[in-house]
Amino acid sequence: QLVESGGGLVQAGGSLRLSCAASGSFFSIGVMGWYRQVPGKQRELVAAIPRGGSTNYADSVKGRFTISRDNAKNTVYLQMNSLKPEDTAVYYCNVDVFTGGWQDYWGQGTQVTVSS
Repeated sequence: QLVESGGGLVQAGGSLRLSCAASGSFFSIGVMGWYRQVPGKQRELVAAIPRGGSTNYADSVKGRFTISRDNAKNTVYLQMNSLKPEDTAVYYCNVDVFTGGWQDYWGQGTQVTVSS
């Protein structure tokens, strides 16, 4: 189970921090990531972080967003700074979990709205 928190309404230029905590029975967590979706468009990758190795960001958020993870807490974070109206979307976390085989899980989604 993935539980997201931290979305909301913020003015342009402001900041928000999203969290996504994984719970349940599993052996390991692999890649953790954040996606976003606006109505009528495909869900797009915002940022991803493997258990070890370099992070990956969409060009539109580079230099403004930072993804991090706390493996002890099975939690992934997305620090969003210098927010723009075009960042408005539903944000979903995505986690690869090993339970004997790798499985892909999605959070319930959290709304981020940036006003101009």
